[in-house]
Amino acid sequence: MTTADLSPGAVPSRRTPDAQAFIEMQASPEFQDLRRRLRRFVFPMTAIFLTWYALYVLLATYASDFMATKVFGNVNLGIILGLGQFVTTFVITGLYVKFANRELDPRAAAIREELEGPAQ
Repeated sequence: MTTADLSPGAVPSRRTPDAQAFIEMQASPEFQDLRRRLRRFVFPMTAIFLTWYALYVLLATYASDFMATKVFGNVNLGIILGLGQFVTTFVITGLYVKFANRELDPRAAAIREELEGPAQ
């Protein structure tokens, strides 16, 4: 089945796959590879970040003297580690974007083209 804009001069759009096509694609090796690659990045990165965040919270709760250690002026270790949480978030986001552009997006585009046909 295809979807089409019937107005004059309209460019035909991609076909719309049915439910069975999606089920078959989900079972395909290409889709499984895409999913495996995504999970190999997301799960470890999530675990690393949550561990880092939990460590920060535990240090703030139970090691307040350590976190109050002055680094320079009125800036202490707690402030630096807290700001490190923001930096870590931006670094992980950048790494994910780079990973997705290199590994995931080309595979996802190939799967979409297989399901819906080439863009016209």
